[in-house]
Amino acid sequence: MPAETLRINEVFYSIQGESTWVGSPCVFVRLTGCHLRCTYCDTSYAFKEGSTRTIDDVVTEVCLHPCELVEITGGEPLLQQRVHQLISKLCDLGKTVLIETSGACDISTTDPRSIRIMDLKTPGSGEVDRNLWSNIEHLTQRDELKFVITDRADYEWAIDVISKHDLSRRVKAILFSAVFEQAPTDEVAGCEALSPRDLAEWMLADRLPPNVRMQTQLHKLIWDPQTRGV
Repeated sequence: MPAETLRINEVFYSIQGESTWVGSPCVFVRLTGCHLRCTYCDTSYAFKEGSTRTIDDVVTEVCLHPCELVEITGGEPLLQQRVHQLISKLCDLGKTVLIETSGACDISTTDPRSIRIMDLKTPGSGEVDRNLWSNIEHLTQRDELKFVITDRADYEWAIDVISKHDLSRRVKAILFSAVFEQAPTDEVAGCEALSPRDLAEWMLADRLPPNVRMQTQLHKLIWDPQTRGV
């Protein structure tokens, strides 16, 4: 019986730059492919670049690093159905497995031992209509939600969504990220940066629920924002 495979863009060991796990050493497994084209996407190279690898080979490479935290990302990792085998194998080994996924893919079948970090797409992403709202019913206190904020309208939209769906009660943390500038490419439209100070001041003025927090992409402050494999 042939070994099960995945299309893998890269595997690397770095510092977790986002979520409540920020600052922790982490092994990243980036899968190839995404069906969205967010204006601010900074990993468009993962849309098509990659190689076919066996799941066991990927697990072996992950285990070469002295690290218990693993993030499965993309692209959009949940587009490849065999990713669930990878997630479960890593969970079986006692790894803490984070899944970085958009709000456009069904999360209901992911291993319950994993932690979903789900990115609900704001209007400024250009992909707000792709959100799969039924995902909200599957979120738990293990999971985290992310909103990438491009402007004041995105911020107001996110606040409304949090209130409408009682999201602060459903998840461990809600993460607001001020978007970095992204130049346009053949694949994505690009966008201007949002001042982190503006976002911080909006959040302070509105006295949001205690599990709503601001984050930045720490890896982009440590390394050049265009650097791969970090």
